[in-house]
Amino acid sequence: MMRAMDRWLPGYLAARGRRARHHPAGLRHLFFCVADHFEPFGYGASAAQAMDAVRYWVETYPQRVASWRDADGRAPRHTFFYPAEEYDAACLDGLGALCRAGFGEVEVHLHHRHDTAEGFARKLVEFRDRLRQTHGMLGSDAQGAVRYGFVHGNWALCNSRPDGDWCGVNEELAVLRRTGCYADFTFPSAPSPTQPRTVNALYYARDRRGFARGHDRGRMATAGKRMAEDDALLLIQGPLALNWGRRKWGLLPRLENAELSGANPPTAQRIDLWVAQDIQVQGRSDWVFVKVHTHGCVAVNTRVMLGEAMVEAHRHLQARYNDGRAWRLHYVSAREMANLVVAAEDGVAGDPGALRDYAVRRPPLCD
Repeated sequence: MMRAMDRWLPGYLAARGRRARHHPAGLRHLFFCVADHFEPFGYGASAAQAMDAVRYWVETYPQRVASWRDADGRAPRHTFFYPAEEYDAACLDGLGALCRAGFGEVEVHLHHRHDTAEGFARKLVEFRDRLRQTHGMLGSDAQGAVRYGFVHGNWALCNSRPDGDWCGVNEELAVLRRTGCYADFTFPSAPSPTQPRTVNALYYARDRRGFARGHDRGRMATAGKRMAEDDALLLIQGPLALNWGRRKWGLLPRLENAELSGANPPTAQRIDLWVAQDIQVQGRSDWVFVKVHTHGCVAVNTRVMLGEAMVEAHRHLQARYNDGRAWRLHYVSAREMANLVVAAEDGVAGDPGALRDYAVRRPPLCD
């Protein structure tokens, strides 16, 4: 927890100050998204091992979530951020079967080192077009342009590691925007020093020309004030908090960074803490956004994500946040979560469940 505290603690305290002091009367909506840094070839896995991991997800995930439905009648939705450098047609076709069945979507993940802006853009465009043209994945906007969500490998967006490794490109936000990225879903990353100084927020950031860490600060997404179409990129953060319910040595709070793993499985206490961070579009306090993350192809994490711990998590989400009186629960993909942010910025009222395709329509294979 102590690592890089100077980067995230002031932002965390500022976020606490931004929270609505009084929750709005009436019904609130919880949007729940799982962003999976899904790396089937990680840790040196062979092609056969990678395909086995994908096959296990394809066969098991529908069984584990079959009994759960949100307020819109939708099953839990999983967003697979697949690494461009691990492209494998068979693995992606396997995930495509899950997407066609309504259980999730595939977006863009990338690990790169000592790169240039031109090299970064080329990798993104090549993978973007391959996902769309070969596999029918990724959404599109009203003009028909392909759009994608993004997670940066090793958390190093905007060359944010102190040693400059696992990136090399200071000005990544503009490249992402120009190549069709609708939002970044990388953070939180604390206790990594790549963690932005802005915490528990939905915000737009711009590059700082010649400097790293353009994501450190930005303009909050605000109801009725959609950001102009320029090089600013929407960052959708997951919850970051001090967890006093899980103390180290019985004294110090543990760092809650919304990771789901073998060492840190979901619990009812953690879920309530995520919701309590009150991540929202400013001015829409009845809409709460919770994005959690995992590395779902790591075996110990797979057992959590496809096991009893996640079943219990859904049971708590349904009981506490889907009663139809105080809360309505909406399972959303990364794309759908970004669409809800934009709809709130546009001041759209009504049923949020009808706004899943508001700005970026669903991928062709999901039609």
